Amino acid sequence: MKLLKRIGLLLIPILGIIIYTNYPKLNLISGFASKNMASSVFIAERSADYVANNDNNMPLVKLANVKLNTKDQSATGSVYGLMPRKSIYREGLGCVLINDDYTETESFPIPNRFIKNDILPFPYGAIVLKDTLFANVDYDKLYAAINNSFSNPDVKKTRSVLVYHKNRIIGEKYAEGFNENSKILGWSMTKSIVSTLYGILEYKGEINLNHSAPIDAWQQDERKNITINHLLRMQSGLAWEEDYTKISDVTKMLFLDADMTASQANKKAIAAPTKIWNYSSGTTNLLSGILRKQFDNYQDYLDFPYRALIDKIGMNSMLLEADMEGNYVGSSYAWATTRDWAKFGILYLNKGNWNGEQLFDEKWINYITTPTEHSDGTYGAHFWLNANGKYPNVPRDMYSANGFQGQRVYIIPSKDLVIVRMGLAEDPEFDFNSFLNEILSAIK
Repeated sequence: MKLLKRIGLLLIPILGIIIYTNYPKLNLISGFASKNMASSVFIAERSADYVANNDNNMPLVKLANVKLNTKDQSATGSVYGLMPRKSIYREGLGCVLINDDYTETESFPIPNRFIKNDILPFPYGAIVLKDTLFANVDYDKLYAAINNSFSNPDVKKTRSVLVYHKNRIIGEKYAEGFNENSKILGWSMTKSIVSTLYGILEYKGEINLNHSAPIDAWQQDERKNITINHLLRMQSGLAWEEDYTKISDVTKMLFLDADMTASQANKKAIAAPTKIWNYSSGTTNLLSGILRKQFDNYQDYLDFPYRALIDKIGMNSMLLEADMEGNYVGSSYAWATTRDWAKFGILYLNKGNWNGEQLFDEKWINYITTPTEHSDGTYGAHFWLNANGKYPNVPRDMYSANGFQGQRVYIIPSKDLVIVRMGLAEDPEFDFNSFLNEILSAIK
């Protein structure tokens, strides 16, 4: 008993040191834990215990305790009672981390959905055909590759894998507790959704990517030369720090700002456009704000992603979350099932054509897969590239939507392939080059 007391006395100052050194971060830690818990429970329908032991079980975030209120659909996180942060669920807009100035009783319009119950084979409907075998596919090898991605689950943390080839799902697997109906957060894969919306507008002749970004505050200084193209390529020259390990521009935006579209807009230029490449979640949310300006009213902005893209291609499970001001958080917050994430990749594999309807110009593919200067061949226009052979055992024409913790939608045109992997780990814990190579080696 005395030993336990001594250990307890030793732990108190250690705990105090941890809290003191991380006190400025507590606001962000509580905020992340609260928001992630709320969305995972009220959107993805996971249990609070599961989220605490898995999704929120990461350095610093696991220090937070989150109390769930199912009656008002909220979650409040704090670190040893300090810095409480609350997130609430809003119908149609997902969950949002709020501040003391937010009026919880305020009502928001919700997006209209355009869902069709098409009785068609996947991807144009929900029927998955399983009676087709392709002579060029070694199925034993393919299944072994997929199974390997689920091995050592405490390290690889894979939740789902789907392989699509020649208009068929040829391989699909889910971790325990997940299935084809489980919604999974895409994190920064949402950026590629935002980019696609611009491709759709351009195809309709409703926007010119080479026009200056319509930000009033920029028109009196050097920022007036920044175009939408520069923003899509992350080469605006604006200051931005994308570091999730500390208090930075991106963490302040996601866990403190009411209007996330303004975070990047308020930054000064540190270089002329095209002179540097700087990955920025703030830039994508700025693009979400610019997108909102394209419409005469807020309802049209809310409806556009679903009407023009998401529900158009049957991604009916997808939900885009919004910030306190009602702007879509295009940098980070889109939820969908693995099959619906695959549909997004299939749209690109089909060069923008969906069951006979062209959603964006075929040339858009060339645009988003052209390497951006200073990105070392790894980035196009809100899509990641393999142009420089980052994945040495994978074709150079592969490009992808990438998200935090290893969310991926890979498009490989030369192999007629879309590969989706969702989970909680990425390189080096999950070796994507080996994963892709093993799947590719099963397809001649």
